[in-house]
Amino acid sequence: MPPDICSVEVQAQNGDGKVKSDITYWHLISIAKTEPPIILSVNPICNRMFQIQWKPREKTRGFPLVCMLRFRTVNSSHWTEVNFENCKQVCNLTGLQAFTEYVLALRFRFNDSRYWSKWSKEETRVTMEEVPHVLDLWRILEPADMNGDRKVRLLWKKARGAPVLEKTFGYHIQYFAENSTNLTEINNITTQQYELLLMSQAHSVSVTSFNSLGKSQEAILRIPDVHEKTFQYIKSMKAYIAEPLLVVNWQSSIPAVDTWIVEWLPEAAMSKFPALSWESVSQVTNWTIEQDKLKPFTCYNISVYPVLGHRVGEPYSIQAYAKEGTPLKGPETRVENIGLRTATITWKEIPKSARNGFINNYTVFYQAEGGKELSKTVNSHALQCDLESLTRRTSYTVWVMASTRAGGTNGVRINFKTLSISVFEIVLLTSLVGGGLLLLSIKTVTFGLRKPNRLTPLCCPDVPNPAESSLATWLGDGFKKSNMKETGNSGDTEDVVLKPCPVPADLIDKLVVNFENFLEVVLTEEAGKGQASILGGEANEYVTSPSRPDGPPGKSFKEPSVLTEVASEDSHSTCSRMADEAYSELARQPSSSCQSPGLSPPREDQAQNPYLKNSVTTREFLVHENIPEHSKGEV
Repeated sequence: MPPDICSVEVQAQNGDGKVKSDITYWHLISIAKTEPPIILSVNPICNRMFQIQWKPREKTRGFPLVCMLRFRTVNSSHWTEVNFENCKQVCNLTGLQAFTEYVLALRFRFNDSRYWSKWSKEETRVTMEEVPHVLDLWRILEPADMNGDRKVRLLWKKARGAPVLEKTFGYHIQYFAENSTNLTEINNITTQQYELLLMSQAHSVSVTSFNSLGKSQEAILRIPDVHEKTFQYIKSMKAYIAEPLLVVNWQSSIPAVDTWIVEWLPEAAMSKFPALSWESVSQVTNWTIEQDKLKPFTCYNISVYPVLGHRVGEPYSIQAYAKEGTPLKGPETRVENIGLRTATITWKEIPKSARNGFINNYTVFYQAEGGKELSKTVNSHALQCDLESLTRRTSYTVWVMASTRAGGTNGVRINFKTLSISVFEIVLLTSLVGGGLLLLSIKTVTFGLRKPNRLTPLCCPDVPNPAESSLATWLGDGFKKSNMKETGNSGDTEDVVLKPCPVPADLIDKLVVNFENFLEVVLTEEAGKGQASILGGEANEYVTSPSRPDGPPGKSFKEPSVLTEVASEDSHSTCSRMADEAYSELARQPSSSCQSPGLSPPREDQAQNPYLKNSVTTREFLVHENIPEHSKGEV
């Protein structure tokens, strides 16, 4: 046996010398450390207890000992430690789960010592089996048909905390309508789901499991009536990431509710089953799941159902991502309402399959040609952005970036050009021009009403009437005398009154043809005289006369007028003779064509007079200076 007290002195030495510490005195029992103990046996005494027998490696001579036992389940890394005071090398470990495999280790020390021994070698044992635990039960309700019947899919599984090694041979299902006493049983089901066809009324369903030791307690769930309104017990809910977990918290409006069913499934799932996952939560208002158990970059619909007794309430649902990434593509962008200094940028939402997370915001980048890059950020609910303070008649490049928590992705770049003139300016200019024209029109009309004699000739000039031609005055007194002889009247020529007689339609044509024949004769006879007069320096006088064409008689009178020289008195007499012949021919027309007292109106189908169609006002003549004075006056 070691002494009770001993002295301790420490000496340190190097090349320069030695140094000793002060002497200290110790009770050896307080600093003694033993070897690890040996576990002799681990025996399950009942469903939830182990009895452990052990011994030290050396003799302890009756010193009191303190033991520490640690244990954990096989699939866990968390150790639980239990102390045993004044143990007699036998320890009873209680509070375990039935039919569960545990790992155990032991260490000890003297009661007065401050140092524990090392841990003993680990031992693995399984607790005794018992009847199965009560199950967690859930259901999926299908829509009711026209008769109110519906399919109900029952789902069940081991409750959280149930023994991992628990053995189950099968399951029993019982259900009945609440307004009926008929009980239906379905036995020996080996799967963890079953589909029932229930009528529209409310039903009560129970499921039990069994093994060699017996059956579990019933897990009961109420299926509500088709038309029954469920209750809402959840006020709010949120989800967030707390590495490495996804956490869902909610607030209950009824403290009595202490059980909740959490559902989660990918949003892209075509149906709830088999993609649906669920779990029962008790005594808490939060739920956690490891991120690795969910698909990354996938949106999940998470719903929480309150369960009060056997009744299920109205769910509260949110969406969440276990892990977010940058969007696979950017938004599709368009430019609308382009103005002088403004433009509206619109874009489409990115499909959820390409988002890889929640869109937090959109950033609109725009850059003028040769300018610096500018940006504007809007929230995730906005799908358009108004750009202002742009430069007139300038090309811009614009693109939109969609951002999640992990980052952003740019969309396709597009180009647009601001306007050089706005619609308002076009309308204003058009209004000013139109208003000016309107005022000018009003002023013109007003002027025309006040002074019609000045405006009418400008707009509607007078067209000469060939019927009122002064051709007869050009032929002189011979034409007047001949005219008077044909009518049979004698006396003073100033008192001559002609009888009313209709004028043939071709009178003017005949006069013009005879007159042109006359001009050809005059030109032929007097060509030499006129040329001699011109060479001799004789003065000529010019008068105007009707236009004569250069072509032969009978053609259209559209050619410009020519100068004709009127020669001597003989020419004048020849003209008078030809005019008398024309008038005599007119007088020989049948007398039946004359009507009294006035002129007969022309027929509508009568051919148009070519002279009226191509009428002119005057023809220029050259008057020879040797013509007698009376002839000049007549002309």
